Parts: sequence; C-alpha cells; structure tokens
Amino acid sequence: MLTRRAIAGTLGRWDVGTLMNHMLETQRYFVGAAHGEDVAPPTSDPPNIMSDNPVTDFERARDDTIRAFGDPAVLEKTGPMLGIAFADQLLHAWDLAQATGQDATMPKELPEAAYNMIHGRFSDQQRTGVFKPEITVAPDSSFQERLLAYTGRDPAL
Repeated sequence: MLTRRAIAGTLGRWDVGTLMNHMLETQRYFVGAAHGEDVAPPTSDPPNIMSDNPVTDFERARDDTIRAFGDPAVLEKTGPMLGIAFADQLLHAWDLAQATGQDATMPKELPEAAYNMIHGRFSDQQRTGVFKPEITVAPDSSFQERLLAYTGRDPAL
C-alpha cells in the first residue's frame, strides 16, 4: 500500500503516487525519444499511469528502457540522453526511499557516474523548473551528497 506522505519535490509537493507516476512518465519519454517518436517531456503534473501493480509497471518500464537503449544504433544517437535518464531515475529513487522511510543510500559508484553525467551540463536557465537551487556542500563530500546538492536536494536528510 502506498503512503500519501508528501514529498518536497523539485516540481512542487508530491505524494508517493505522484512521484512514481512521474518516474514512469519519464521512462516512457526517454524510451519514446530513443525510438525517434515525437513525445512530450514529463510534466509537473504527471498523469496517473501506474496500475494496481507498481512493481510490474516498473519492471516493464525497465525492460522497455533496456530494449530501447540496447540497440547500438540508438545508443550511438542518444547516449547522452541515456545518461540523463539514468541520473533522473537514481535521484527519484532516492526521493522515493526518503519518502517511504527506506535506506536512501545509493548503490556504490552510481552517484559518481550520475554526478559526472549531469554536473555543469545545465545552464542556470535550464535548471529552472528541473532542479532547485544548488546547495553548498563541503569539498570532501561523497558523490551522493554532491549529486543531491547539485540538484537542490538536502543531503543531510
């Protein structure tokens, strides 16, 4: 059963269900874009696309993503997009873990890869509506803390 705990998301206050719908909508967007479809980017008010079985929904989305980006021709054309999709899902998985009281420690080496993929790639104008303002962290912070801070998430949570 999903909780309805509010999440202070980068796009406003969402509950867990809204966050999960956003994650699914985002994966659909990246898969559609990889296939060359004319797809609209995710919105701040995601549609309710999650079924009564979210595990199956996320497994299907994962499989669709692997198939789409597993094609070498697609990967060559859209490789940077895959990196952004990866960072997006990693960050929202952290949001979800935080909101549901789970361990939000990211798997080893993934935060560094995501940080290196997105850090410095967005202008201040592009950050608006995508990330909250960057939070300052100590120079010796972990890559998870740096990634969270870069995207406006408080690593101290």
